Amino acid sequence: MSLVLSLCLVFLCSFVHGSHSLPAQRTPHLDGLLPNGDFEQIPNKSNMRKRQIIGKYSLPHWEISGHVELVSGGPQPGGFYFAVPRGVHAARLGNLASISQYVKVKRGLVYSLTFGVTRTCAQDENIIISVPGQTNELPIQTLFSTNGGDTYAWAFKATSDLVKVTFHNPGVQEDPSCGPLVDAVAIKEILPLRYTRGNLVKNGGFEIGPHVFSNYSTGILIPAKIQDLISPLPGWIVESLKPVKYIDNRHFKVPSGLAAIEIVAGRESAIAQIIRTVAGRNYILSFAVGDAHNGCHGSMMVEAFAGKNAFKLKFDSNGKGAFKAGRFAFRADSNRTRLTFYSGFYHTKLHDFGHLCGPVLDNVRVVLTR
Repeated sequence: MSLVLSLCLVFLCSFVHGSHSLPAQRTPHLDGLLPNGDFEQIPNKSNMRKRQIIGKYSLPHWEISGHVELVSGGPQPGGFYFAVPRGVHAARLGNLASISQYVKVKRGLVYSLTFGVTRTCAQDENIIISVPGQTNELPIQTLFSTNGGDTYAWAFKATSDLVKVTFHNPGVQEDPSCGPLVDAVAIKEILPLRYTRGNLVKNGGFEIGPHVFSNYSTGILIPAKIQDLISPLPGWIVESLKPVKYIDNRHFKVPSGLAAIEIVAGRESAIAQIIRTVAGRNYILSFAVGDAHNGCHGSMMVEAFAGKNAFKLKFDSNGKGAFKAGRFAFRADSNRTRLTFYSGFYHTKLHDFGHLCGPVLDNVRVVLTR
């Protein structure tokens, strides 16, 4: 009898510990393009006036309002160039124009939208992304990529089982067709996080994040917290003026696992997480720093803070995908400790000075020392 009780106790303890230490295993029920999210299903010719789409429901699976154009990538009249790297077509939102689509989701779950968006005319173009009850105005003045446009992620919590996703251009220009170029819109359910055994940092390997396009990626920009209250990178806070870039191992070199973070805007690009600690106890903070094998070069020192404790991990990159790891000891001075990471320098690619890049951060761990 005692043997049976002992076995039951062992099983119960392993179940309880496992429920807090293992990553979520189920597959997201949504993880891919929205219907006609790449805009390759085009309107009938009778619903087109040159490039402008005529009719509220003429663009398959989308509802349009205002001056919306269906454009093809490549050189354009007037010397412009539209980057559409994942296909042929994209939607251009003119003055006060919008496109929207109803999406079936599950109430109470968190979702992330991944979408390509690039300014086409004015320096101060913005785009508003919204679902019922949540709105974000995203500035797109800064171009982080010169070889295919920028890709962003934005997260929201579903308040019903059917949400209307809207992209809106709030600007008014002299040319009514001027406005953001939207391409390749995808959605992904963000699974709830669980602690990894022995590590106080949630999602320290950045394995859970937004949808990544399989055929082409320049990385996904994660907006700052002031623009995105629900992070598409769960567990982490982008607490800076500029975004950080989420990169995957299919298109970039990452230290380990499926994904990592590239700090692309120097001191203007910082990422943080608040972890639970015990005041007066000793801990070890470890993390890896490298480059994404994308031509980013130079001194890529990453500065880290654990509460009031500051650390620097130096790394000199030649753009070939190398990395190094660092370990630092600190003593917690409270029951909550803020971890912050940023780069002290600005970087561009070796042969493309218009492409912002920076050090790659991965494998962030904090463990208690005895």
